[in-house]
Formats: sequence, structure tokens, C-alpha cells
Amino acid sequence: MRVFFSGGGTGGHLYPGLAIARALVQRAPSVTPHFIGARRGIERDVLPTTEFPHTLLDLHPLYRSAPWRNWHTVRGALSAFGTIGTLARDAAPAAVIGTGGYAAAAALAWGRLHRIPLVLHECDSFPGKVTRLFAPRARLLSLGFPEAESRLAPGRETQVAAFGNPIVAPAVTATARAAARTRWQLPAETFTVLVVGGSQGSAALNAAVAEWCAHGIPDGMTLIWATGRAHYAQHAALASERVRVEAYLSPIADAYAVADVALTRAGAMTIAELCAWGIPTVLVPLPTAAQDHQAHNARTLAAAGAAIHLPQSSLDGAALHATFSELLQHPAARTALSEAARRRGRPDAAAHIADAIATHVLRLP
Repeated sequence: MRVFFSGGGTGGHLYPGLAIARALVQRAPSVTPHFIGARRGIERDVLPTTEFPHTLLDLHPLYRSAPWRNWHTVRGALSAFGTIGTLARDAAPAAVIGTGGYAAAAALAWGRLHRIPLVLHECDSFPGKVTRLFAPRARLLSLGFPEAESRLAPGRETQVAAFGNPIVAPAVTATARAAARTRWQLPAETFTVLVVGGSQGSAALNAAVAEWCAHGIPDGMTLIWATGRAHYAQHAALASERVRVEAYLSPIADAYAVADVALTRAGAMTIAELCAWGIPTVLVPLPTAAQDHQAHNARTLAAAGAAIHLPQSSLDGAALHATFSELLQHPAARTALSEAARRRGRPDAAAHIADAIATHVLRLP
């Protein structure tokens, strides 16, 4: 049974699709996922390393600031329809599953035109345009944040469920934490702050952390700081016994296991992982994120008592020193943040989404 998966452009749209596809194959081995993505997105590099067949198309976003370039978008969409149709003639899909981003629009539109059941997964608290466009015709609408439903108009027969965002379930045990601390060679009593600016790093976060380090982090505190590969050379000299500077964290689970608190951007998948691990987090949303969705994510988590929202406009070394000194000195505040984060965490989201697709959409036993 063939199922088309489409979504990409960024990892926040592609990786949920991969997690759902793997969970669906585990739930129903007869299902064969086929990924459809954009040649210019992250899927160009990631999909060839996976176990799934895939097709990359000449897809483009809407160019709002340069509308004269939208002829690329129209041409790419028309070409994509023909390619998807050819794929379907080989083996028609039983469903089209979209996980967001411009890369999902063509496959979902093709599925809608050909009356193929649609499944949508929306990662963010503020739904993207593709989700809002296709929600009325979706058979199943899976949400990473329950708050997203108020901004959508699903159809009368659309099943809506806030399953959470699909991630690799954490191994949150005392043994795993102790083993990770040994690997990091951390002192037994140190308070560990994890800094991650996304897979590419964040110049703004890095600059603020560098300023903080230059003035001196509090006694008893250790930083594990992932700068991103492009920024590593600029900050590597700040490494010390108490400031561990890394270009990239892989596997990141070892860093999550030792983190007492974290400083990160507010992408949906990062938030899902941090909540599942129960890590108190200071979220600094990316101001240029589409539709300001990271700020919506951060405000949503802060309103739930599950994170601290620190706008980038207020981000500097002094703000970090004040915020993390306060968390260091008040364990009860950290515990409250951690417990609220765990209540938001959905470590088994992928399995629940896969089961809903198998039973409600594919009609499998």
C-alpha cells in the first residue's frame, strides 16, 4: 500500500514526516512511503540518506518580497503535477500526508484533485498557510500544539487530534543521566546550561553567550554550547573547563541528558524534544520566522508555565546572566518549569499519529 509523504524546505517540516513514516511502517508493514520534496530544500540532502524512495521536484515558495519571481512557483507547480501523476500511475497512493512547508502544497493539491484522502500534521502553535488551506478537506488533522486548532477551519468529517510532534522518545533515567555526565566529564555538582541555536547555529544567540562568557558565568555553572558549524571557529577560543564549545551535537541526547536548563530557539521540534525531556528552557524566537510562528510557540509555552520567553530584542550577555542566575538560585522555579514542560511533552506522538492514519484513513485493522 503506497502512501505519499510531502513536506520540507526546512527540517521542521521534513523530520516529522520521516518520524511518522517510520512509525507507520512499524504499525503497518504493508505500507510503502514515498517522499515528495523540493530540490532546493533540506530534503535534497536528507532523503538520499534514508531508507525511503523519494522524488525531488522543482518547487518554489511564494516570493512575497519579489513577486516577479513567482513565475518559478507557477511553473514548478505545473511541472510537479505531471510528475506526481506519473508516479501515481505506477502505484496509486492510498493517502497523501503533508507535514507543511511549500514543498507539501503540490502533492496535497494533486491528492485533493484526485480525491485521495489527505492527512495533515501541523507542528507549530500558529498553523502555516499550507495547513490552513487544506484543513477543510483533510481526513485527519494532527496537531503539535492544541492551541493551533483555534486558528483552523477543519471540515465536518475531519478528525482533529493534538497528538504532539513526533520525536525520538527520550531515555530519561538516572542511569542514562549519570552515564552522559561521565561522557561529558562533568563535575558531580555542576549546574549545566545547554545552548543550541538550531542545526545551523544562531549568530544572535552566539553573540549574547560570548558576551556572557566574557563577563564570567556564575560559579558552579557549566555551559554546553553548540555554536553551529559555520560559527564554531569564531567562538572556539572561549572553550574552557566550564564552557564546552561544540560545533554540533550528535547525538544530542547526551546533551539533553545532562542539561539542567536550556537556551534555544523556539522551533516546534526543538520544543517537542525539550518538553519530552522535561528540561526548563529559555526560548529566544527567531524574529524572521515565517508568520512569526516561533514567537507564537514561545508565548504559548510561557503561558503554560513550561518555558521562559526572552525576545531577541532583549537578548544580551547581561540578560542571560540575570535569567540563568535566577534559575540557578531557585530550584523550585526550575521544578515548576520542568513539570509543566513534561505535561506538554508527547514522547509517543509518532506512534499515535501512525495508528490514527492506519485505522481512520487507510482503514487497516
